[in-house]
Amino acid sequence: MRVNRILLSTALIVVALVIQVSVLARLHLPGAVPDLLLLTVLGLAMVYGHVGGSLVGFGAGLLADLAPPADHAAGRYALVLCVIGYLAGLIKPENGRLKSATGPMAVVVAAALGSTLLYAGVGALVGDTAARHVGLPGLLFSAALYDLLLAPFVVPGVMWLARRADNDPLTESGPAAKAGDISSGWLSSGTGLRIGSQRGGLGALKAKARTRSARVGRIKGVKRL
Repeated sequence: MRVNRILLSTALIVVALVIQVSVLARLHLPGAVPDLLLLTVLGLAMVYGHVGGSLVGFGAGLLADLAPPADHAAGRYALVLCVIGYLAGLIKPENGRLKSATGPMAVVVAAALGSTLLYAGVGALVGDTAARHVGLPGLLFSAALYDLLLAPFVVPGVMWLARRADNDPLTESGPAAKAGDISSGWLSSGTGLRIGSQRGGLGALKAKARTRSARVGRIKGVKRL
């Protein structure tokens, strides 16, 4: 991942985790807790793709595993968000923009259900049966409902920030990619000139030189006559 993506992802994940732990977790809503961290990972994954989404998801989950008051084994939520980030990144469009809100909302519901099931499944493998005592159907319904209500206020803003950060001239989506070559991108960004215009200038100079040589040849021919 590029430096601008790492900085933006880190800042958004830290802010989302702080809000989730200090505000959302203290609302004592029935069922699950609104997962602001999951929504942040989804927004970044739908812009960065499956590779970037898996990396962001793993980092966000690991930070949540280590942050207090976490009471589960470290790496459990990192695995969950890594898988969710990878799958969400697979629906990334070529231009990084989504034409309709139906797709992202469906992804949010699927991610809420999938993350809850995967978290409970991993917990069952390590001997954590808390999901059975709380009631898995209620957790699934409340997680999908809360995340779906919160998603319109989080996911579009995260995606907008991610696309804006990628407008750096040295990123793949900037002028360097349009030039088709890293070296030509450096030249165009450093001098303000384009490689194509430079080639056109050289061609014009050659044409002028040929015209001058032709004129000289004609003048010499006239003098000889």
